[in-house]
Formats: sequence, C-alpha cells, structure tokens
Amino acid sequence: MLARLRFVVVIALLPAALVLAAPGAGAALPPGWAPAASATVHPGTQTYTQSSQCTANFVYLDGVHVYLGQAAHCSSTDGNGETDGCKAHSLPVGTSVRVVGAKKPATMVYNSWLAMQAAGEKDANTCAYNDLALLEIDPADAGSVNPSIPAWGGPVGLNTSGTTSGDAVYSYGHSSLLLGLAQLGPRQGQSRGDTGGGWSHVVLELPPGIPGDSGSAFLDSHGDALGVLSTIDVGTDFSNGVGDLSRELAYLHTHSALTGLRLVPGTEPFTR
Repeated sequence: MLARLRFVVVIALLPAALVLAAPGAGAALPPGWAPAASATVHPGTQTYTQSSQCTANFVYLDGVHVYLGQAAHCSSTDGNGETDGCKAHSLPVGTSVRVVGAKKPATMVYNSWLAMQAAGEKDANTCAYNDLALLEIDPADAGSVNPSIPAWGGPVGLNTSGTTSGDAVYSYGHSSLLLGLAQLGPRQGQSRGDTGGGWSHVVLELPPGIPGDSGSAFLDSHGDALGVLSTIDVGTDFSNGVGDLSRELAYLHTHSALTGLRLVPGTEPFTR
C-alpha cells in the first residue's frame, strides 16, 4: 500500500535565537522589490514554524501587504502521516514564523486547513490536496523581498490548465538537510499527469523533494506558477505531490478576507 506523507524537517530543539515573538504593529506599504541578486527573502527561503522547517514558494501582494507562501501542513501539530486537511490539527492563524533573511518574524494569516474546517468542507479532493498558507511579511522586511524563483526566474503567470504526462516542471528546494549547498536547489522533472480532480500534480524529479522542501514552488514548462510541494509517495518511486496553486488561490479568495490577493510575477525572466 502506498503512503502519502507530508515532509517537514522537525527541529528537536530550537536555539534561543529562534524563539519567536509577535511582529510589531505598523502599516505595510507595497515595496520596490529588492534586486534578485541581493534579496534576502524570496521563493526558496527557509521558514521555521515552531519545530518545523519548510521552504517558501511564491510571493503574493494584496496592494497593501506582502506575503510569502508556505504549505499549510508546515504548521501541523499532527504527525507527517496526516494528509486530510479537513481533519488535521494546526497551529492557529496569528502564529509567528521565522523567515530566514528577514529581520522580524512573519505572521501566518491564512491556512487552508483551518479555512476548510471553518467552512465545513466535504469534498475529498479539496480536503486531501488544498495545502497553502500565507505568511505576512513584517513592514521592516518588505524592501528585502524579491519574487523571482532562484536559478529559474519567473513566475511569468499562473497555470490554470494543469499538466499532462511528460510535461517538464521546474522547482527550487532549500531543505536545511542540503546544508546550504545552493547547487542542489534547482531541480527539473516531469509531470506524470494530474490527480484529485486537478487538485494535484504527480511529479517525478531526481533527486525528489526531501524533508524540509515542503511548500516549495513548482513552475510549468512556460514558467507559470504550477503549484506547491505537498506530499511524497513512499513505496514506489518517491514521486512528489504538488498541490494546484490556481485552485488553492481560488479557495482562498472564496473563504478568506484576502479577496484581492494576487501572485507576484518574478522580476527575472524565466530561463531553462
């Protein structure tokens, strides 16, 4: 039997320097993005939610605040085997999250698991694959953000049509298990098609995503934002489950106050 597992790096004991505090109050303003070469906060940045380490996906904007995406399961209080977001337990909205490269903690302002539970969601595919959280970046760090995917550039736009088997996909993982080796971050793979009524894309990469890569960004062959790394299937070829970002954002728009939220295109051109 196949097992679909979430995969975060669990930090047994965080150093005192990582103790999280709530960010200070203050009005946030849309930034002039930092240059991609010098930005300290960007897709691929590591995030620490209490004892779990994940990888950020894309940058989002609602006209006022800047957000960084991560997987909803990065704030899970259950084990890695819980994949039903309509039943899983999570830290609450308002949880502080350490973002590597940021001076101040970010705040989790949306979690799809909590949104589905509040809405009484019953659709099995939505419950299984809707795996997106948003971290609001403190205003002090807005000028340190760039929305481009390291190594690949983009995103150019948002994929709304899914993939077919054999389509090329591109990602950037940044698990702490890579020990900071940047050359291991960029990955190219192939889609094996969509599943879950289009809610998920089955992706085979070599090497596959590893613990700590959870939440990282995937681009399609045109450089459009495809999805968010969510699960690994243990027992076959260790293919990755990539949640469909267009559906996750549509759910967010319907089930949160963030109706004006949009994906931010990269400042760097997509190259492969």
